[in-house]
Amino acid sequence: MAIQRTCMALDLIDDENLILAYEQIHQPESIWPEIPVGIRDAGIVDMQIYRIGTRLFMIVDYDENTNLKAAFEKMGTMPRQPEWAALMAGFQTKLPEAKADEHWAAMKPVFLLNDHVQ
Repeated sequence: MAIQRTCMALDLIDDENLILAYEQIHQPESIWPEIPVGIRDAGIVDMQIYRIGTRLFMIVDYDENTNLKAAFEKMGTMPRQPEWAALMAGFQTKLPEAKADEHWAAMKPVFLLNDHVQ
């Protein structure tokens, strides 16, 4: 099974208390258990979110047979996922570069070490 990777970006609202709350709610002891289960059940192999300042960077790994857009749409129909998305929207703001149908903006790969074989 080959794994595909997509990276996305989004900003948090520039409020220290909101940023702290956002990080806290994503901790293993705080995140709603339905959220990671739903992400996996939608076909996502791994998801990681990193932050610097207000910028979020998300890495999404998925099976080559998974359509990522369909996986995100499927998540929207799973238990507590729409409620989670609504909660997260209160912390987040789309990037100006995001397409009209994007919440998280897909990033363009610039350098992939494994593409440079010797």
